[in-house]
Amino acid sequence: MNSPSEAQLRRDFFILESKLTPSMYKQAKRKIHALLHPEIVGDKHWDKIINIFIITLIILNVIAVMLETVPSLHDDPEEQLFFYYFDWFSVIIFTIEYILRVWSSNHEEKYKGSIRGRLKYMMTPGAIIDLLAFLPSYLHAFIGLDLRAIRILRLLRFLRLFRLTAYMKSSQMIANVFKKRRNELTLSFILVIFLIIIASCVMYFAEHLHPENQYKFTSIPATIWWAVVTLTTTGYGDMYPMTTLGKIMGIVIMLTGVAFFALPAGIISAGFLEEFRLNRLKKTHRCPHCGEHIEFEDIGHVQPKK
Repeated sequence: MNSPSEAQLRRDFFILESKLTPSMYKQAKRKIHALLHPEIVGDKHWDKIINIFIITLIILNVIAVMLETVPSLHDDPEEQLFFYYFDWFSVIIFTIEYILRVWSSNHEEKYKGSIRGRLKYMMTPGAIIDLLAFLPSYLHAFIGLDLRAIRILRLLRFLRLFRLTAYMKSSQMIANVFKKRRNELTLSFILVIFLIIIASCVMYFAEHLHPENQYKFTSIPATIWWAVVTLTTTGYGDMYPMTTLGKIMGIVIMLTGVAFFALPAGIISAGFLEEFRLNRLKKTHRCPHCGEHIEFEDIGHVQPKK
């Protein structure tokens, strides 16, 4: 009588384990995915700890890259040993984080699929930057590339700085501003390009025959350098008009350039003011009927958050 009962208990245990394991697997994946993505609400306490740790490590890596170029530190064997071990400590941390990100990526709906979803995530710009942040160290260690090539690859460590955007809420605001104002920014950029080309053409025909400027304003593409330097009010002084017509056109181009180059700055400033206003409204306004926060998708249009 005891044997059948024990066998039945074993079967029940294995059935229960088979049912619980997928659930626990998904729960662990969801938890890790939430911890590695600050924009997802998870365990706020551990989110903060992990994010602060990663941000600090990224900043320290960038500082280490800069300090390694200091001759007194570069020639000291003990200092180089410290940089070496710190670099590998960082590489291991970034590798583990990258693997966990790829593993938990298919938790999101857009990356569904055990293999295809993860490959799709690995092709995203953020994942590529994450990979390039530690890949040069492995290439140096296992392939044994030429020292000059390795130095070039080690410059990719600066890409770790760009990973800070994944941990800063303000980066989402910046992205929203450029996304919402992309049409106006594109138009202003096209106008600036047209102005540069027109200024280059006008100044070339006004100056290329002058005896002292014929070796500077040699072509319209060469004059583009003068146009960009002048329109941005930088003024290096290596190229400047000498003819009367060139000076008059230079005055007109400079005054026009101040107005045209101020357009993108004004558009971006207006975008930030609008984004600040919308964020403030989102925090203070709720639907009077359901009590939910109100989503402001654009100016003058409100929609209750479902």
